[in-house]
Amino acid sequence: MTDKEQINRRRTFAIISHPDAGKTTLTEKFLLYGGAIQSAGTVKGKASDKHAVSDWMDLEKQRGISITSSVMQFEYEGYCINILDTPGHQDFSEDTYRTLMAADSAVMVIDAAKGIEPQTRKLFKVCAMRGIPIFTFINKLDRDARDPFDLLDELEKEFGIGTYPMNWPIGCGRDFKGVYDREKRCILAFTEFHAGRRRIEGINCELNETEKLDSLIGERARRELTEQVELLDAASFDFDADKVQHGKLSPVFFGSALNNFGVEPFLESFLKMTQPPLSHQTNEGELSPFDEHFSAFVFKIQANMNKAHRDRIAFMRICSGKFERGNEYYHVQQGKMIKLSQPQQLMAQEREIIDEAYAGDIIGVFDPGIFSIGDTVRDKDLKVQFAGIPTFAPEHFADVEQIDSMKRKQFAKGMEQIAQEGAIQIFFMPGCGMERVVVGVVGMLQFEVLEYRMQSEYNVGFHRSPLKYREIRYITSDTDPKTLRLSRDTLWVQDVKGKNLLLFESDFDIRWALENNKELELKEFNQ
Repeated sequence: MTDKEQINRRRTFAIISHPDAGKTTLTEKFLLYGGAIQSAGTVKGKASDKHAVSDWMDLEKQRGISITSSVMQFEYEGYCINILDTPGHQDFSEDTYRTLMAADSAVMVIDAAKGIEPQTRKLFKVCAMRGIPIFTFINKLDRDARDPFDLLDELEKEFGIGTYPMNWPIGCGRDFKGVYDREKRCILAFTEFHAGRRRIEGINCELNETEKLDSLIGERARRELTEQVELLDAASFDFDADKVQHGKLSPVFFGSALNNFGVEPFLESFLKMTQPPLSHQTNEGELSPFDEHFSAFVFKIQANMNKAHRDRIAFMRICSGKFERGNEYYHVQQGKMIKLSQPQQLMAQEREIIDEAYAGDIIGVFDPGIFSIGDTVRDKDLKVQFAGIPTFAPEHFADVEQIDSMKRKQFAKGMEQIAQEGAIQIFFMPGCGMERVVVGVVGMLQFEVLEYRMQSEYNVGFHRSPLKYREIRYITSDTDPKTLRLSRDTLWVQDVKGKNLLLFESDFDIRWALENNKELELKEFNQ
């Protein structure tokens, strides 16, 4: 197979949703169909004590939520698929944002009973900003659900895009009979026996075949289905592949991931409609994935994914060309050639050393502490650099002080490594040393994750005291912070690079600082 053929068969997409919409369950069914796993688990608290394979952190298994993005690659019917499973909880939105930068399309999972929820709205905006295709899977039709027309209307009004239902639900909850495939003009009938089956064969049936439909789904459901499909055909958006590719029209599928219903038809249709790897913007313009030169950018760093390894992995999205193990590549930020050690294909926390990979693939490489999020790695002759990935401004702050002074090195190492992943920000109070730091996070749950990881991965405990600061600014002037007149509600700190910042409790404190220090210049936080 040629390099071009290898790249053309790649499909790299993220799965996004609000918590509990069924995102991780859908992900596991995809892996099941590709033969990557033998049985799909369920999150803790369900009927089984199995856990989702994509939720690799112990805390994820305990809480039943995805806390960090995970990467999974598998083969399915000639396609090489890279799935990026993202956290649904808003406290981990920064991790999700960075992951979406590495995806070529997105699958949006929506709970049929709840519709669009706050986190779904935020994640969609990121997808819309990049103009990537969005495919919608409306889940949990086997439970009571909202009217499907209302759900489509909400999608169109909230997101400002068109929708095209690829299939249509026949009832919901106890009355859920299945779906009508609009393209194939057939019924996929739902029964309680489908939970253990992969493929559900459609029953060809025209809507005017009254007797056949009545025997399949009942007279009442047949009448409703006929009326609804006629309304769809007359009033809904027409299917337009170009609008799908540019994120202006979302194909919509209905089903039940937990019951394996409608998942495989969705996967097959999705793979046909979504695109091979997209071009990426660089300082020299767009870079085609089919460029013969290798290039990639770092979008995620994770320490201690596997307790047996205790190492740090830098996740890279390959943007062009072919990666070959053993070759040296140019690390733009360091300005020197490096070997990407231990190149790996990932399945959540499981890993396998690889010899080659292509544009569209996500690979993990050993990070000895040289990589940062947004870094560019490429062939030396390519002469391009990818745009950096911005860091979100922290919204919550806490004073963190180590408990055991004998574990100062472990405390410093843990804080430094977790901060380099981008999940938290660490600031130092001048004169206090490393024993006491200020930690900033986007969401409060990150504090719990930090505490858990410091204890389980570094065997270090700490005291955490909440701080009231809500705003953060860089000092851009040459002013000596020691000479500044500041209110009691303002704190001077430094970041890991030694840059000076001020933490404020309110906008009033920012104005007070500027009015009483005429030489002071501030810039909003954006690393």
